[in-house]
Amino acid sequence: MSAKRSQKFLTIVEILAYLLAGWSFFVLFFEGVFHEFSHYPQIEIITALANLSLAIFATILKLIAPKKPSDSVWFDLSMIVFGFLMMFYQIKYLIFILLIRQSYYFLQYMLFRLFEGKLSRAISRSPSLSLMLSFALVIVLGAVLLMMPTASVSGQNTSFIDSLFTATSATCVTGLSVVDIGSHFTLFGQIVILILIQIGALGIMTISTAFALILGRRLNLRLENVMHNVVGGNERIDIFRLLKSIVLVTITIEAFGAILLYFVFSRRMSPPAAMYNSIFHSISAFSNAGISLFADSFRTYINDPLLNVTIITLITLGGIGFAVLIDLFRYFTSRDKPRKLSLHSKIVLITTASIIVLGFLGIFIAEHGKSLIAHPLKTRVLASLFQSISSRTAGFNTMDIKQLSPASTFVIYLLMFIGASPGSTGGGVKTTTVALLILWVVAMFRGKKEVSLFNRRIPLSNIREATILVTLASAMIFVFGYALMLTQDFSFDDILFETVSAFGTVGLSRGITPDLSSAGKLLITLLMYLGRIGPLTLVYALGTRKHQAHIVFAEEKIPIG
Repeated sequence: MSAKRSQKFLTIVEILAYLLAGWSFFVLFFEGVFHEFSHYPQIEIITALANLSLAIFATILKLIAPKKPSDSVWFDLSMIVFGFLMMFYQIKYLIFILLIRQSYYFLQYMLFRLFEGKLSRAISRSPSLSLMLSFALVIVLGAVLLMMPTASVSGQNTSFIDSLFTATSATCVTGLSVVDIGSHFTLFGQIVILILIQIGALGIMTISTAFALILGRRLNLRLENVMHNVVGGNERIDIFRLLKSIVLVTITIEAFGAILLYFVFSRRMSPPAAMYNSIFHSISAFSNAGISLFADSFRTYINDPLLNVTIITLITLGGIGFAVLIDLFRYFTSRDKPRKLSLHSKIVLITTASIIVLGFLGIFIAEHGKSLIAHPLKTRVLASLFQSISSRTAGFNTMDIKQLSPASTFVIYLLMFIGASPGSTGGGVKTTTVALLILWVVAMFRGKKEVSLFNRRIPLSNIREATILVTLASAMIFVFGYALMLTQDFSFDDILFETVSAFGTVGLSRGITPDLSSAGKLLITLLMYLGRIGPLTLVYALGTRKHQAHIVFAEEKIPIG
C-alpha cells in the first residue's frame, strides 16, 4: 500500500475513532439512559469491540507505512494489550482505556495540527496559560474517573458537578467536599483522589513539566525561568535536577509521616486499614489538602499527641515551600559551601513562625473558656496549635468549626487569607506577600523610600506585585461571595467563610458545602481553581503585552487617605 493511500485510510479511521469516542463517553457515563430503552450489556460489548477493532486497524496501518513507525505505535500497542487484558475483568475498563487513547490523539490534533499548530505556539509563549490548562486538564480527567460507577460505593454514576467539585478540590489541594470521601467513594475512587492530591501537591513545576513532556515538547527557556521564579530555585540549577529534588523531598517526608501515623491508626484498625489510612492522610497533610477519610476529620483524635504533632509537622513542611525545604537541607548538610540561607527562606521561616504563634494565641485565648473548657490544658494547647497551623491552608480540624467563637472565626479568616508560602502545596496570598507589605509600611513610618532586610534591598516591583495580589484576592472574594449570597440561602458568616476557605484552598467549612446548589458548587469550584493557580497567574495568562511607545506624562499628585 502506498504512503498516500495508507495515510488516507488512517485519516478515515481517526475520524471514525473520534466519533466513536464521543459515543463511548455516553455509554460509560450515562448508563441509566440505556437501561430505560434497551439491554445495556449488549451495547457495552458492541462499543468495546468497535473501539478495539478501530485501534487495531489504525495500528496496523501505522506499522505497514513505508516510513519508520513512530513512538505512537508502541503507545497504541500497549493500550490495546492492556485494554484487552482488562476486558476479561470488566468490559467498561476496555472502553475507558481506549477512550483515553483517543482523547490523547484528539488533544494532540487540537494543539499541533488544527490551525497549523497556532494554538500550541500560543500556549508555549505563555507559561501562565500552560499552567492553567495543565491544571484544568488534570481536573477534567479526574472528574471523568470519579464519574465512573466503579468509583462510587453505590455503583452508580456520581453527578458531573459533584465529580468536578471533588476533582478540583483534590487537585487544588483544598479539601472542601460535597460528599463524604470515606463512605461515598470506593478504593478506586479514593486512589484517584489521592493521585490528584499528589499531583496538586507537586504543583506548578511538576504539572507544567509533565504537560510539556507528555505532549512531546521540550521546555523553552521562558517556561524554565518562570518555574524557577515560582519555586524559588537557583537558575544555575538544571530544571530537571530541581524537579527530581522536589519529588525526592515529597516522597521522603510523606513516608516518615505515614510511619508515624501508622502507630496511631493501628490502635483502632487492622494493619492493612491502618497502613492505607496512614499513607492517605500523610499525603493529604503534606499536600495541605485537608481531605480525610473520616467524616469528622480528626476531632476523634483531639487528645492524641502523636497524631497532632505528626499532622501539624507535615502541614508546616508542606506549607513553607519546596525551595525552603531544599535550602534547609543544603544548609544543614552542605560541607563545601558556606552555610547561609537565602533571603526568601529567612522571610518565609520568620513569617510562618510569627503567624503560627499569633494564630495559636488568638484561638487559645478565645476558646480557653468556651469550646475547650471541658478539656485539660494539654489538649487546649494542642487543639489551638493544630487549628492555627491547619487553618492556613490544610483544612483538617480537631475542633468543631461551627462551635467556634466569633473571635476564633475572625482569626481563622485571616489565617486562611494569608495561606502558605510561594512554591508550596498551599494557597492564599502567601506569607511573603504579607511580610513585604508589613515591611513597606514599616519603611514608610521610618521615612525610608526603600525596603531592606538582612542587608538586602527588595525591589519595588516585588512590593507592587504584593499589592496587586492582595487587591485581586480581595476582589475575587468580594465578587464570588456576592454571587454566592445571591444564589444560596445561607447566613452571611457561613458564605463568607466558605468563600475565603475556597480561595485560600483551605477546605474548612461551617457545614454548608454538601447543601450548596449546583450554581453554588460551580462557583466554589471555579474559586478553588483560581485560588490554586493564583490571581497573578490569571492576569499574566489573560493579559496581552503590546509594544508601546516610551511616553512619560506630566506628574500630578492626588490626595490619599
